[in-house]
Amino acid sequence: MAQGIQMLLDEEDGIEVVGRAGNAAEALEIAAATDPRVVLLDFSLGEESGADVARDVLAAHPDASVVFLSADGSDEAMMAAIEAGSSGYLLKTEAASKLVDAVRRAAAGEMLVAPEVLASLLSRHRKRQADAAERLRLAQSLTPREHEILRMVARGLDSQSIADQTHISITTVRGHVQRLLEKLGAHSKLEAVIRAADHGLIDR
Repeated sequence: MAQGIQMLLDEEDGIEVVGRAGNAAEALEIAAATDPRVVLLDFSLGEESGADVARDVLAAHPDASVVFLSADGSDEAMMAAIEAGSSGYLLKTEAASKLVDAVRRAAAGEMLVAPEVLASLLSRHRKRQADAAERLRLAQSLTPREHEILRMVARGLDSQSIADQTHISITTVRGHVQRLLEKLGAHSKLEAVIRAADHGLIDR
């Protein structure tokens, strides 16, 4: 694929391919020798991280622009690329003309991610971070006994059955259930189970 991209770009006026690397070490060596204006990087380099290579390249060549090519269109991959300092992120399924355009725009110092796309991506990223933090907070707030009772409630057991299986009084069970509702911000056992499942505290 790299050879095909080189042939494509070599045919374009105003674009010169100064090197093609097969791994991270070669990429850094070629960058050091040629001081490229644009670096096209595969996001997935096997055991090596494309994001790490991008950081190393940009640390040594701050005026360069890095554009990632990837088969991974997930938000996580795109965020990793942005955090590594890249100017753009293209899927390998994109048309050849889009790749050429991306190289020209990156060379001109443009960001290849539209502002509205970036804003949406950052919003989703912040929400996932908030969800993860809330999930951790809830998991840490529940005692082992509350986790046990929550799983029993999710299985549909009533308070008396839970009391019989855990060998504690029904009053104690009800106290645990009430604290579960409070910690999960729920008004019923059903809502508590749904909230717990949404936060990954129990299996759906």
